[in-house]
Amino acid sequence: MMRIIEVFICLIIFSASLLEAQVTQPQQIIQPIGLNENDTVIIKKTETSNGNGSTLEQRADSIISLTSSDSFTAPSYLFKPSPRKAVIYSAIFPGLGQVYNRQYWKLPILYSGFVGFTYAITWNNGYYRDYLGGYQDIMDSNPDTNRWHKMLPYGMDWESVDTQWFADVLKQRKDYYRYYRDLSVIGTVALYLLAIVDAYVDSQLYDFDMSPDLSMRIEPTLLREDKTNYIGNSYGLRWTVSF
Repeated sequence: MMRIIEVFICLIIFSASLLEAQVTQPQQIIQPIGLNENDTVIIKKTETSNGNGSTLEQRADSIISLTSSDSFTAPSYLFKPSPRKAVIYSAIFPGLGQVYNRQYWKLPILYSGFVGFTYAITWNNGYYRDYLGGYQDIMDSNPDTNRWHKMLPYGMDWESVDTQWFADVLKQRKDYYRYYRDLSVIGTVALYLLAIVDAYVDSQLYDFDMSPDLSMRIEPTLLREDKTNYIGNSYGLRWTVSF
């Protein structure tokens, strides 16, 4: 009985010591952190960012924007053209997209094509209008409209010529020059659209890095032939493609 009482007293003393240790243990003091105006702006941006766009992505975009520029006056090591601007500039005026992409060597080719198509349109349209007027004059019954007289071949008289035959000739030539005039117009429009596509592709592939190992080489080589009863060499060509 005495031992039970002693054990019970020891347990009470041990429990009291543990309780005193917990009470006397120093607690961690949490001090308020002062925030300035810039910190609150950063916190607001962090709180408003959703799952798709994080602050890390925003910082990466800002770094990329600082290391590249699509401005006309940007230096070459910072210049990165915008495909949208290249298309808009090229649509406003042909060749302006190539100037924006700094592909100046394409301008003579582009404008030579426009000059050639413009000349073809003017030349074919002039002959078309002449033969059209002559055909209209020979087909009407008005004797005062006689422009077709000047279109007769050398040595023919307008009084003795077969008007039905010459009307067919005028109609064929009229259709011929109208066909090539319209074809030249279609070629001009196609060249205009090609300039827009070229400006877009150039802006997309402006910083495309082509590996210097991309090459093709053809060289003579010595081919060994190992057979059952014959061992020898032969000469040939080896085609090597590196990529």
